[in-house]
Amino acid sequence: MIVESPARPAPAAKPVRSLDRVVIRFAGDSGDGMQLTGDRFTSETAGFGNDLSTLPNFPAEIRAPAGTLPGVSSFQLHFADHDILTPGDAPDVLVAMNPAALKANLPDLPRGAEIIVNTDEFTKRALAKVGWTADPLDDGTLTGHRVHPVALTTLTVEALKDSGLARKDAERAKNMFALGLLSWMYHRPTEGTERFLRGKFARKPEIAEANIAAFRAGWNYGETTESFAVSYQVAPAAKAFRPGRYRNISGNLALSLGLVAAARRSELPLFLGSYPITPASDILHELSKHKNFGVRTFQAEDEIAGIGAALGAAFGGALGVTTTSGPGVALKSETIGLAVSVELPLLIVDIQRGGPSTGLPTKTEQADLLQAMFGRNGEAPVPIVAPATPGECFEAALEAARIAVTYRTPVFLLSDGYLANGSEPWRVPDPDELPDLRVEFATEPNREDGSFWPYLRDPETLARPWAVPGTAGLEHRIGGIEKQDGTGNISYDPANHDLMVRTRQAKIDGISVPDATVDDPTGDARVLVLGWGSTYGPVAAGVRQVRAGGGKVAQAHLRHLNPFPANLGAVLRRYERVVVPEMNLGQLALLLRAKYLVDVRSFTQVSGMPFKADQLAAALEAELSDLPAPSGTESTDGR
Repeated sequence: MIVESPARPAPAAKPVRSLDRVVIRFAGDSGDGMQLTGDRFTSETAGFGNDLSTLPNFPAEIRAPAGTLPGVSSFQLHFADHDILTPGDAPDVLVAMNPAALKANLPDLPRGAEIIVNTDEFTKRALAKVGWTADPLDDGTLTGHRVHPVALTTLTVEALKDSGLARKDAERAKNMFALGLLSWMYHRPTEGTERFLRGKFARKPEIAEANIAAFRAGWNYGETTESFAVSYQVAPAAKAFRPGRYRNISGNLALSLGLVAAARRSELPLFLGSYPITPASDILHELSKHKNFGVRTFQAEDEIAGIGAALGAAFGGALGVTTTSGPGVALKSETIGLAVSVELPLLIVDIQRGGPSTGLPTKTEQADLLQAMFGRNGEAPVPIVAPATPGECFEAALEAARIAVTYRTPVFLLSDGYLANGSEPWRVPDPDELPDLRVEFATEPNREDGSFWPYLRDPETLARPWAVPGTAGLEHRIGGIEKQDGTGNISYDPANHDLMVRTRQAKIDGISVPDATVDDPTGDARVLVLGWGSTYGPVAAGVRQVRAGGGKVAQAHLRHLNPFPANLGAVLRRYERVVVPEMNLGQLALLLRAKYLVDVRSFTQVSGMPFKADQLAAALEAELSDLPAPSGTESTDGR
């Protein structure tokens, strides 16, 4: 919605229009710096006080072929003066650095969207590379859109003609020219970006100053050119946030800080044993910066070594963590089973991506749920926690750690690429708000005869004692061969094995998790939409649309997937129809049907991209229209 504003004019006396929300997408080659450009625009937008949500989207190749459709990298940002839930279904503004970027993103553009296009790249060769025989800037392809042709490369080189840089080096700053233009267009602050550039290129001040010059030239171009007659203003989202200190945060960064906080609150050293894998590698990078908080990071030679080291650290009294994605979970499965058997706390952080096998390394998916639940030999139950938003990854890390150290069990934390790379404003918590996770290690024998039994359990949690090696009198042996209840001696006794299997399952089943809460404003909805993980934002946005149109839909979202909340069965049976959207082929729906015998309806997508709110709203409206008339009422055709 656009409203003419009587607010202060832009510096060059151009009209300023107030918007309540905007979706911008930067797109170009993977070497054009689109992720950096989007990240800087996001940081300034967060500092300005808007609510926001982002969707980075980039090729798996380190440097995909230039000018090709598979090589297009994009960054989408949705920001608003009110609470928002998703990165937006479609961009209002597209910045296209070349023909490939335009062609790849054109299908997503609604009629009337603005397109800022770098005309310097629209050569015959570049057009032919993406299958265009005619220039789309001239042949009517963009009819219905507001097109701004800008010679970004030429203008950048001209702005840097006195910088001393070679032309090729000067051309690389064209993303900063585009950032400056968009910063002018939407009244974004500039000081933070200039400070960032000086810090990033501190060892090459000539590069820093060139990028700043290009950035300022883009801003000035917006002020002076006749191509942009209007600038826009999106007020801070003052009512969207409760009081506190906020920062912009991505899911992987929030998860990393959550792990550090968990270690501090448990008073345990944090050990990360990991092997780099997209999209989890950022956690290894971030945690390696925090040695001052007792964090130790180990980049292993492979996935198996990474989790083996993490489990060994847990045996030694540390908070053991391993990070990976779906292919790595497959390799770690035997050691996860060992962790179940030896009953030690261990966090397995799975940042899910498209599969199977290598699949889609930089795209998102939720298809590891059944692997996390059952992907081990034998009966090897493991708790599963899944965050819903980038900021909630912090809380999910604390919750996973709580379960691990309290119940002496490995715990899966299922994030995904959408949460990992996406970002949002996050309220920095007060340390006193964080849970107390302190652990009591075994320090003395637990038998009257002065012996120590490693499998003598806490009657409430069924957790066995955690005895740090080297503690006098508590010498014990653990391993993957079945143990005798209590003593921990190797046992092949059938009855003992049955008891140990059932005890380990009972321990997981007995984990204390909060009840599922349902958002049902009218209390008489007949359809429940139930989500988990990163579907939260699109589901909630879709529900908002349905309710705005008068539809009655209830919403619930699961953070705990094993065990399920104790009241979940009752919640599901309360509604005539339950719809479960998932970025897989219906894995949670399968589990719910099996456990609760409820006719759950799946709504699935495995495109490597998150759901759109419009998709989910349409699916929910279809479910509402398909419901039979309520009992005791006549249908509209009189039957």
